[in-house]
Amino acid sequence: MLILTSLLYTLITALVLCYGLLNLRPRHHKRLPPGPTPWPIVGNLPHLGTIPHQSLGALAKKYGPLVYLRLGFIDVVAVASGSAAIQFLKVHDMNFASRPPTSGAKHMAYNYHDLVFAPYGPRWRMLRKICAVNIFSAKALANSHHIRQEEVAILTRALVGAEGSAVKLSEHVNVCTTNALARVLVGKKIFGNNDPKADEFKEKVIELMVLGGEANIGDFIPALDWMDLQAGTKRMKKLQLWFDSFFNTIFQQHKTHNGGESGHVDLLTTLMHEGDREGRKLSDIEIKALFLNLFTAGTDPANTTVEWALAQLIRHPRVLKQAQEEMDTIVGRDRLVTELDLSQLTFIQATVKEIFRLHPGTPLSIPRIASQSCEIDGYYIPKGSTILFNLWAIARDPKIWTDPLEFRPTRFLPGGEKPNADIRGHDFDIMPFGAGRRMCVGMNLGLRMVQLLVATLVQAFDWELANGLETHKLNMDEASGLTLQRAEPLMVHPKPRLARHVYESA
Repeated sequence: MLILTSLLYTLITALVLCYGLLNLRPRHHKRLPPGPTPWPIVGNLPHLGTIPHQSLGALAKKYGPLVYLRLGFIDVVAVASGSAAIQFLKVHDMNFASRPPTSGAKHMAYNYHDLVFAPYGPRWRMLRKICAVNIFSAKALANSHHIRQEEVAILTRALVGAEGSAVKLSEHVNVCTTNALARVLVGKKIFGNNDPKADEFKEKVIELMVLGGEANIGDFIPALDWMDLQAGTKRMKKLQLWFDSFFNTIFQQHKTHNGGESGHVDLLTTLMHEGDREGRKLSDIEIKALFLNLFTAGTDPANTTVEWALAQLIRHPRVLKQAQEEMDTIVGRDRLVTELDLSQLTFIQATVKEIFRLHPGTPLSIPRIASQSCEIDGYYIPKGSTILFNLWAIARDPKIWTDPLEFRPTRFLPGGEKPNADIRGHDFDIMPFGAGRRMCVGMNLGLRMVQLLVATLVQAFDWELANGLETHKLNMDEASGLTLQRAEPLMVHPKPRLARHVYESA
């Protein structure tokens, strides 16, 4: 009882101290963006709700495209329109090129030694160049296209083998995307079909994304950080140990077997044997931090996007039929679609764009920080402010999109409202990969993989929902997290629509 009383006294004292410090802190006398009135101590943290991108989208409807929030001690500006995003990501991009400190980056990303959360500067540029040259350049993608093709073909055979049974689509897609990436990164597959290790890996990645998307009170009220009130720090440290062990095992196997596939130089071999222009090699910590980024950001957003895509197509059978007709006309039914076909599949491209619009892989961008104070659209943005780009809300802006909540791929075709939309960071009304200096370095691979997977699933199978569920009853609710997970996994029955030899010979 004495211990509990002591803890309660400590908590109350800390809260009173925080509230006092908040009131002593100088107020901004310049014109800030509008926003809701903050609560004592916690500020606007309660306004984030259980699914922040939805809550911030609702606030934007009330206050406008720039919303100011006070989260504990932290100034936050949420951006919810493409026109406003241009000011941050193009006009003043350099000022917003770095990241704010977060407990997630500290405890899960090897204390900022990764690429995603690294401060903007020489080390960040070096890491980005390593990825761009070795994995994501046009040459690197061309050299690895056969890997993606082979893994997608394996996926189709696994789904054919499941005919008559309900399958959790995300599990099969996860094995495909992870093995395709692993063969590039470490020179070999790391999972087999129906591999329990693959399910565990997927669960850990989702856990990382959920933890990364949570508002940790200690990030906003530092005086309370030591209490770990949400047990977030404890969970992050435990998860980081799991990933550290995961990579240690892979790296040791790689070293024991002297690399991976013959004829292919994987990224791990390159990093272990080559330095940069100054002869500096990455440390083991930097390599593991980089691989953590690649294995998580390189798989989960693509997996969830493909799952959302198939869910929407099943709910809209006419759209699915139109996509299948394009596949039959352009590709035919005697072979599986390849990456070389994608440029001709205009309806598939439009469908993927519409999926990215409605269900961006990362609904709230990874936060940026204002290095210096500046003015945006007449509003004062204080130095040190955290900037959140609500990619989900931007792509549903009714001022830009007709019937924004409807799934309508034709809006991206000639005659539609956005026939020339470029989702590669040039059209600020739809930015699934972000924009500016910190946009996703893996964009070209991610887009290519999603297009290939969607095209293949459309061409190779007809689909029914598990347990005879009617399409209009399919749950399309979203879950909270750094990536846009479905609240319920998609359970489906795949029905092959091509001759058996097509799957076997691919």
